[in-house]
Amino acid sequence: MISVHRSEDRYRGGEPDAGIETRHALSFGPFYDPDNLRFGPILACNEEHLAPGAGFDEHPHSHTEIVTWVVEGELTHRDSAGHSTVVRAGDVAHLSAAAGVRHVERNDGEGPLTFLQMWLAPLESGGEPAYTVVPGIADSTPYALPQAGAMLHVRRLTESERTALPDAVRLYVHVVRGRVALDGEELGPGDAARITGAEGLEAAAVTGAAELLVWEMR
Repeated sequence: MISVHRSEDRYRGGEPDAGIETRHALSFGPFYDPDNLRFGPILACNEEHLAPGAGFDEHPHSHTEIVTWVVEGELTHRDSAGHSTVVRAGDVAHLSAAAGVRHVERNDGEGPLTFLQMWLAPLESGGEPAYTVVPGIADSTPYALPQAGAMLHVRRLTESERTALPDAVRLYVHVVRGRVALDGEELGPGDAARITGAEGLEAAAVTGAAELLVWEMR
């Protein structure tokens, strides 16, 4: 079964006056929807837009696996475990909050910043926080997230190029840029498909190049 969710239907949040605009794909904070709480281990898929100088001051997380994908610009990350880095487009950043961690996320660059942040529930709670960045991850190198029983695949397609999607109990497909055909549906930037019982599916770029993120979940 495939359920398509359009970018324009995301919940709007953030603090626009502070240069923060957020679009939530699932129920999040004050945007409560009991029918849209999670998809498998995915608890949140937030599209964040930060103006230069804007950001999120230090705040806590626990028992959450947080994966960040920068679309445009540079994201500065600092946390209470001593990590400090700049995440750029094409990098996969993973914060394992474990029993508890605090962090800061800011746009310290001169241009706008857009990033996608996905929160997944761990299979087991507790442990020590950890932070990992994989710079410039390649299409052929999926990022495994065993803590949540999930794997992230990056697909970058040229026009008309097709790619097979993994067979899985659940897939979450998010289009970062371009337009993608999937099982008779056309998805644009910010659109997503939630798929259960995925088998023999393909995605294709239909007008120009496309980039998509695919979560494979057991």
